[in-house]
Amino acid sequence: MTNVDTGTKTPTSLRALVSAMRPRQWVKNVLVVVAPVAAGADHSHDARNTAITFAAFCLTSSGIYLLNDVRDIESDRQHPTKQARALASGQFSVGAALVAAGLLLAGAFTLAALLVRPFGLLGVLGIYVAISLAYSLGVKNLPVIEMAAVASGFFLRAYAGAVASHIYASQWFLVVISFGALFLVIGKRFAEKKHLGSGAESYRPVLSGYTTEFLRSALVLTASVVVTGYCLWAFDTTATGLSSVHHLITPIRLSVVPVVLAMLHVLRLLDAGEGAAPEDLVFTDHTVQALGVVWATLVVIGVYG
Repeated sequence: MTNVDTGTKTPTSLRALVSAMRPRQWVKNVLVVVAPVAAGADHSHDARNTAITFAAFCLTSSGIYLLNDVRDIESDRQHPTKQARALASGQFSVGAALVAAGLLLAGAFTLAALLVRPFGLLGVLGIYVAISLAYSLGVKNLPVIEMAAVASGFFLRAYAGAVASHIYASQWFLVVISFGALFLVIGKRFAEKKHLGSGAESYRPVLSGYTTEFLRSALVLTASVVVTGYCLWAFDTTATGLSSVHHLITPIRLSVVPVVLAMLHVLRLLDAGEGAAPEDLVFTDHTVQALGVVWATLVVIGVYG
């Protein structure tokens, strides 16, 4: 009897741990690839550095998710969807979550230390952890500042890809990534406001500091900066522009088209009250998937063709 119980408990705990680590969110970590690809990196050590950076961010983000779930366990139990999370539902204990979080974070920094010159990536990971903890401890309740804190996570992922391989990051690259991240976060808040209605503030108190009109205006503003910044980056033929990487510049310039169409498509979805979890669009929205494939194809041909 004891053997049967033990045999069923272990897989259940493992599944709960994997669920709490939120592997679906790891799609965000693909951002570490953008800078090396845009710079035309084609050396094996660049690929190795990028792979290490991706793995390090997967471990780090999962460790932070566990810590956040421990802190928010009571509020998550009152949320219509978050109550199903491993900790909130009681499938995984607080003590186990804290131990797992510590091991994941330690593993992430150990991985980063494997780089030939690891200090840049270690610094970025440290900043990511510090901002994430600050967000959980109170920044999440500060309107606008909380959106910047969340957006910084996207930016740091992309910047880490450049830092790990010591690649120069274009000013337009930084603009596109920064405002693109902010666009996603504002979009999530906008959709939450529309989805949750009058009960929005009880699930995310900071939503009381936003009006729908403000969020809609902020979406248009950030989308405009993203499109403008990407156009300048794609058409720039100087050493910092995408069109300087290779003589075959037409595909790079054509890549502006899927970027603009994707922004318009996401804006349409958000205005319809969809996109509460923008990263899910990568898995569920065929239009986003198709435009992403077209964009990636054009960039890769333009850079490596």
